[in-house]
Amino acid sequence: MSKAKTNAMRILDQHKIPYEVIVYETQDNKIDGVSVAGKIGRDPKMVYKTLVLHGEKDRIYVFVIPVEAELDLKKAAKAAGEKKVELLPVGDIQKWTGYIRGGCSPVGMKKRYPTLIDRSASELERLVVSGGKIGMQIELGVEALKEITGARFEEVIH
Repeated sequence: MSKAKTNAMRILDQHKIPYEVIVYETQDNKIDGVSVAGKIGRDPKMVYKTLVLHGEKDRIYVFVIPVEAELDLKKAAKAAGEKKVELLPVGDIQKWTGYIRGGCSPVGMKKRYPTLIDRSASELERLVVSGGKIGMQIELGVEALKEITGARFEEVIH
């Protein structure tokens, strides 16, 4: 598997934010977050997935939540200041973010969207998110992720 730099890594490098690249095998097609946590030998409580949602008038929001958790759409809408939010259709993810499903990093999207990280991350020092490519994760400091994405912590899971 290639360790070529992704957009997420280039941005972290530009801002001199330290991170660790973690590569995992994808031939079994198990790229869901819980499977990835097992493959990379990390506690699922520190591995987070990136969900892209839309509100009214095509407003895009990024939610970063633990891989074992489920996003609470009512809490997510309230946190985003919307009446309701819905997951972006899989076919639209690349158009809005520049990433594909399974390789969507909260860092380095086409535009900087409002980003909300589940409050559970505030109890961690480091977490793991997608590196911007299927088969590649990055581990970095929680505060660094919050800063580089302009995110805020909100309670958004069940």
